[in-house]
Amino acid sequence: MQEQQTDYALITAVLEGNTTVYADLVKRHQRFVFTMAMRFAKNREDAEEIAQDCFVKAYKALGTFQYTSKFSTWLYTITYTTAMTFLRKKKLSTLSLNDDENTVQIENHISDYNANSIEKKSGYAYLSQAIDLLLPDDAMIITLFYMGEQSLEEIAQTMHMESKTIKVKLHRARTRLKEKLQYLLKDEVKELI
Repeated sequence: MQEQQTDYALITAVLEGNTTVYADLVKRHQRFVFTMAMRFAKNREDAEEIAQDCFVKAYKALGTFQYTSKFSTWLYTITYTTAMTFLRKKKLSTLSLNDDENTVQIENHISDYNANSIEKKSGYAYLSQAIDLLLPDDAMIITLFYMGEQSLEEIAQTMHMESKTIKVKLHRARTRLKEKLQYLLKDEVKELI
């Protein structure tokens, strides 16, 4: 609760003309906004662009913040919307699994995961890889719930959905995440046996 009050104090200071304290809000939330952006963009440059756009949009719209929710929830809503808009603009292509050329690309992508064995030693690296393999909405819900420590209601507000829908989506996302982790860890389990 203390952090929420501090966010409110910083927002009030910015709105009263002390714009330099906005940097404190950015520092406080930049890591998580970037993490959310990475869940959508899948590469650092695009994620940095999304995160920067989010903070610019948040600054311009700060006067519309109504103090009825946490600042982080409001900011994550902006991040979600910005990331979705970015993806629509970029028109990311989907791969057909029947296409031989794309199958080779998928195999190369999987072998890239296997090539970086130092990073794979960390449980967090496996978890991050598994989340990256999820659909964007599933990755966002998992990220907001576990890393952002957002409640179902806050996630629902961020994603413009009902909290009951988020609860069901979270359950399904956990199941998909478990499947992805089992897929990524199958070779590791073989090495242990």
